[in-house]
Amino acid sequence: MVSLPSVLHVAVVDQELPQPTPLLKPEHGVPDVIDSQSAFDAALDALEKGSGPYAFDAERASGFKYSSRAYLIQIKREGGGLHLIDPIPFGPHHPCFLRLNEMIAHEEVILHASTQDLPCLRELGINPQILFDTELGGRIAGLPRVGLGALLESLMGVSLAKEHSAADWSTRPLPQDWLNYAALDVELLIELRNRVEELLRAADKWHWAEEDFAAIIAAPPSPPRVDPWRRTSGMHKIKKRTQLAVVRQLWQVRNELAREIDIAPGRLLSDIAISELATASESAPILNRKHLEKILRPIGLRARWLENSEIWIQNIALALALPDDQLPEVRMKSDALPAIKIWRDKFPEKYAPLSHARFNLSTRAEELSIPLENLISPELVRRICWAPPTDGSGVENALIALGARRWQAAIAAPILELALLQSEPLELPEPAEAPAEE
Repeated sequence: MVSLPSVLHVAVVDQELPQPTPLLKPEHGVPDVIDSQSAFDAALDALEKGSGPYAFDAERASGFKYSSRAYLIQIKREGGGLHLIDPIPFGPHHPCFLRLNEMIAHEEVILHASTQDLPCLRELGINPQILFDTELGGRIAGLPRVGLGALLESLMGVSLAKEHSAADWSTRPLPQDWLNYAALDVELLIELRNRVEELLRAADKWHWAEEDFAAIIAAPPSPPRVDPWRRTSGMHKIKKRTQLAVVRQLWQVRNELAREIDIAPGRLLSDIAISELATASESAPILNRKHLEKILRPIGLRARWLENSEIWIQNIALALALPDDQLPEVRMKSDALPAIKIWRDKFPEKYAPLSHARFNLSTRAEELSIPLENLISPELVRRICWAPPTDGSGVENALIALGARRWQAAIAAPILELALLQSEPLELPEPAEAPAEE
């Protein structure tokens, strides 16, 4: 084993910082919600007269609705005003959305945590071509907290209330305080973007951010998951193929029903409820509502779970009646790598370079003031250590082929090349125990 000296742990004393100023309402007030074509056309006219980038945000009804559609779009532009658009009366690819898409075609669009909002914007026909993501920019700049509220506090000296972040935005009409909250999300987004750019340029990381922003825009949609039902919470309790069949059947019928009525699947029947029913399905018959209640009561029975009790009971029976050749396999075929926890014992020749790579990449990330996962994806590191390139293309090209940005590959490749030469794992010191409080 290659040993490292123990690391000195230095206590960091929090410094007193000025209290941020609460941002209570937009400078020019909360605009009326746009829900007619005439109002939408007027808003687009105003935005077109503005200059510079467009600040966007979107509100969905995650946890309430099955769909991930946008239920409110917020837009602000310098000299073009702040606008709140209800997309529901218009629908995807309405002429107003298509006109908006043409307006932003050659302009920068500012989003915070863009990968969350881009799908619902694209569904409407809004496809940004030039992106600035304030969250990702903050990460690359090395800021410790990159939520919108945290960035506004640390860089702009103002605070936002977040009490409506988990609201059901499909509610109509939307309460005035919700609209105020939504408007504030874009009120200072342009100014925040400028502050983040200043930090990136000062740290010579602007070209890193540009490459990352462009990669988000160019990324294809994620492919559908194979057997998504296998990600049901509580699956660690499921040991038999018949129980797996119950999970699959309940998950699929719940998903179909949720899609039909546009409700979050977990509101019809939670994942844990599905796992509990599958676990209990072989030891006791589930023939009626009382049987369901008995199984689900210990995990916090919800009345809504029983509204479709006949459907659940019928599908449990269908799953249990399947012949062996139609039962799901306990483990699905996958190209996923073995769990890291078994590499040391079962694959020591892979673990040795991985241990060096992880430590030295982490050290380099600290030196560059960037989170390790933004410097290089840990999954790519594992894949290179598991199957180093043998075709002469080199580690840097292999990383790019796996999806790394060029700037990431340029930094990580030399570290990985050295790690791949190691045959003895790196033994890291145990973290020092915190002193006991008196």
